Order: sequence, then C-alpha cells, then structure tokens
Amino acid sequence: MGARFGLSLWVAMRKGPLFKALDENGGNSAEGDYAGGAASAASLSHAQVLPESAEPATPTPSGETASDGPGLRERIQAWKQDIESWCEKVELAPDLATDIGSPRWYRGLATLFGLSAAAIALSPSFSSVEAATPMPVNDRVRDEFRSQTIAPLAFGADSGRHMGASPLVRPLAKVPERPMIQLVSTLGQGDSFRRMLERAGVGNTDISQVSDLISGAVPLSDIASGTQFDITLGKRPTEGASRPLDEMAFRARFDLDLSVERHDGALALVRHPIAVDTTPLRIRGTVGSSLYRSARNAGAPVAAIQSYLRAVDKYLSLENDISANDEFDLILSYKRSAKGERQVGELLYAGVERDGKPRLQLMRWGKDGQMFSASGLAETRSAPIGMPVAGRITSRYGMRRHPILGYTRMHAGVDFGAAYGSPIYAVSDGTVTYAGRHGGHGNYVRINHGGGLGTGYGHMSRIAVKNGTHVRAGQVIGYVGSTGLSTGPHLHFEAYRGGKTVDPLSIRLVTRPQIDGKERDEFRQRMRALLTVEPGAALDSFVKPEAEQAADTREIDRLEPKKVG
Repeated sequence: MGARFGLSLWVAMRKGPLFKALDENGGNSAEGDYAGGAASAASLSHAQVLPESAEPATPTPSGETASDGPGLRERIQAWKQDIESWCEKVELAPDLATDIGSPRWYRGLATLFGLSAAAIALSPSFSSVEAATPMPVNDRVRDEFRSQTIAPLAFGADSGRHMGASPLVRPLAKVPERPMIQLVSTLGQGDSFRRMLERAGVGNTDISQVSDLISGAVPLSDIASGTQFDITLGKRPTEGASRPLDEMAFRARFDLDLSVERHDGALALVRHPIAVDTTPLRIRGTVGSSLYRSARNAGAPVAAIQSYLRAVDKYLSLENDISANDEFDLILSYKRSAKGERQVGELLYAGVERDGKPRLQLMRWGKDGQMFSASGLAETRSAPIGMPVAGRITSRYGMRRHPILGYTRMHAGVDFGAAYGSPIYAVSDGTVTYAGRHGGHGNYVRINHGGGLGTGYGHMSRIAVKNGTHVRAGQVIGYVGSTGLSTGPHLHFEAYRGGKTVDPLSIRLVTRPQIDGKERDEFRQRMRALLTVEPGAALDSFVKPEAEQAADTREIDRLEPKKVG
C-alpha cells in the first residue's frame, strides 16, 4: 500500500499542484499560488486537496493523455519496487551459517544451488579460439617458426635448425648406412684389449687377427691403461654383419706408434718408430737451510728427492753430517720423444760434495737396482740406520710420561711425526715376521734383518706387506696413521737386538761389497759417463736428424710456399 500511495502521489504532482493556494487569511487564493508560511501549511485539511479532475489532462508525445494510467517506465519501476519488497520480505539469500536446518536455511541453500547451476550453464567453453599473436614477428623469430616446419627443405635449410615432425613428414622405409665410421676407443683400468675392440664394434674375426699382429710387436699386457685407439670401420658387407676394421692406430710405447691397415682385403701391421733422446737429467745445487726445499727449487721432482734422501741417509746423517754449504748432485733417467713428450725415470746417481770434492757418490747398479757407493766397492763398512719415513723426530727412546695413559714408562722406540698416509720404508733388507694388529701399536709390522737385528713399525693406517714377505731396503711396507694408542698420525719405530729393544738411532748397519772384480770396471766406467752430463742438458730442445725430419714431412707440406726473409 505504501508503494501504491507513493506512486499515486508522484503521478498527481506530475499533473499539477497538489493543494489549493491560500490567501493571506488562510483561505484559497484566487490566483492559484501559495503565499502562506510554514504554519499555514500545517492547517491544510483533506478537503483542500485538489481533485484529480481539477486540472486538464496533459497530452503525452504519443497523443495519449496521462489520465489513461502510468506509462511503461512507471510500470517497470513499480514492478521493480514490488519485486524488491517481496525479496526483502521473503529473504532468498540468508546467512547459511545461522539457523541450520530451518526452512529459511533450506531456502538459502536452494538459492545457492540455483545460482551455481546458472553460472555453470552460462559459462563459456574451453575450446581454442583463433586470434592474432600479440608477439612481434621479426626475421629471427620467423626463422625459428620456419625451422619447425617443412619449409627448411624448400629453402635449403639455411636456418640451421632441425626440422620438427609434421603430417607432411613420412618415415623412410630404409635408411642408408654411413660408408665409414671413425671413433676413438680407450683401454680402461682392468680392461682387456679384446673387450675394448668389441665395444667399438669390431668383429670377432678382425679382433683375432689384430691381436695376433700387435702381440708380435708388443705384449698386449704391456699396453698401458688409458691408451687411446683411433679406429676406422668400413661398410658392412651384408645387412646385420659387423663392420670390417679398415684402420687402427695407437701409441704402443714411448718410442713406438703402431697402426693396423687393410690393404687388398688383408690386415697388416705398420710400425712407426719415434725418435727418443735418453740424455739423463742432472740437477745440482747448494743444500742451504733445507735440502728438500733447495732440491725442489732446482726443479727436482718430489719422487726423485725422496729416493735421493733415502739413498743418502743410509751413509750420512741428514741432520748432522750435511752442512748448508755442501752441494747435492742427483742424476735421473730421462726420455724425450720427437713428438714432445717427456718421461722422468728413476734415480741413477746421488752425490754430496764439500769444497768441490765428492764426499759421497752412489750409483744404481745390478738387476735389483740397488744404490752402491763408489768408495765402498772393496771395503766393508758400517752406516747408521736409515730414516723409515720422511718426517721429524717427535719423541726419542727412553723413559717418558705417556700422553694417553698419564704415567711415566719406558718408550721403547722413536716417534717420527709425518703426514697421514705418508709411505713407510724398510730400513734394510729382511723378512716380515709379523704384519697385523698388535695391541697399543695398532697396525704393526716387524722385520727380521738377520744377525739378531730386527725393526718394528707401529700405528700404521694401512699395511702394504704380508707375513713372510722378503723386503728390500727402501721398499714401502705401509703408510702413516694413528691406530692403537696414539694422539695423532706418526710412526713408532723400534729396533731389536737379540729380542730386546734398543735405541734405533744407535744401530749401525754393516755393508759389504756386493760387486765382484769383473763388474767394478764397468761400474766405474758407467759412473764416469754419468758425471760428464751437464746439468740441465736434457731440458734443451730435441732436434731430430735431418733424414728423419724429411721422412716425416708430408707431400702436401712440401707444396706450401716458403717464407722469404
């Protein structure tokens, strides 16, 4: 009713004045205007309301009069107001968190499902829609697109891209094989020559022939692991058959290259000797504050310095018998190939000079490769025991307070501080009588040197010999560790005489000449030849003989124009 009354009131105002005008005395004004104040308006009665027929009907643009009823806009507005009033009264969307289970709550749930169903029904589909790409297409991008289509075939594949598969691409029924395959195969650690060729795809027949040819030049077991083989395989004789071996080349030795080539259907071995210079490498220098650092500064390899120190230590004390002004002299076997490779070998000569005169001269001699002194070829002499490890003395033989047990007791050996994993050497020839775990000594090795003399080595991280093994002086028998009762990596070195421990630093080993009269002249002649080598002569550039250079020159290199000037 309120809505209808409001609508009627609005229509009446559109038709004309709603109330009659009053005069100054509160009556109706003949002019039709309203001159009274606010107090006069309150005194209006229902009788003063103008009747609907008091004013003439106002014509509408369509020719109808307003007396015919409200127009379409007014009716729509009235319907809208009625619907809003009904919705407010009914409350179609209540709060679903309250009054759960009531009719009002179920009415709200129905509204939720209805709106959700309408949203799903009116939602757009997910089908693709063609549209122009927003990305600018330049020449580079165009090449990228074209490389994924069949277009590169028409343009000679100038984009350099692989063609992507498309409906226009059809697989070939049969693809022609390559007429030749070139590859590099490497002989691995613990691998065999035959397995290496099988992995490369060489047939069993060719493998047998190649093995027979190469074994006639060098033993297959002597080919070092890591050697690379350049292999060329030819075209298969029939479908499914192995490819034949056309050529194979590799470095067999430092001074020899070998190749297997196929000529007229048969494999043949071709030798390619490499010129090698064997001038020994001689290094000299002043001892200074440290023999090791001075030798390293002079360019001596670490392994050569260690061999030098072990050899000299058997005859001279490195701490007391060698002064800073003395000169060291060591000569190593050395090879240089015509291809530029260099190979450092074992220690050949170890010498110490004082005031320009030789104080000690040692040279490697014999099948066992032992170091012999030039001055001791005809005499028996004794020398202090050598150093079992490259390190420094941290605890000597005698009574001391044990660092772990905490009380004073006999220390029946000498401790040498060294880096973890440093090699431990036998101080003299002998036989291993014990190798294993030994109480507080940890990993322990004991060697019997004969004549009632023995040595022991404790706290090893790893043992390198077995019980009953015969060892040579300077042979590695284990590695420095910290097993047993130990506070850190070091070597506990003991010496025994008649089964009782003695100070290892007080032992002197008796050496007797082991070279008879027939070999003495050869020994001295060999030493004189070594001493004529100039220091650093082996480091000079190696020039092959002219005949060998001409043989190695290729035909195509001879056609190259010569430089003038």
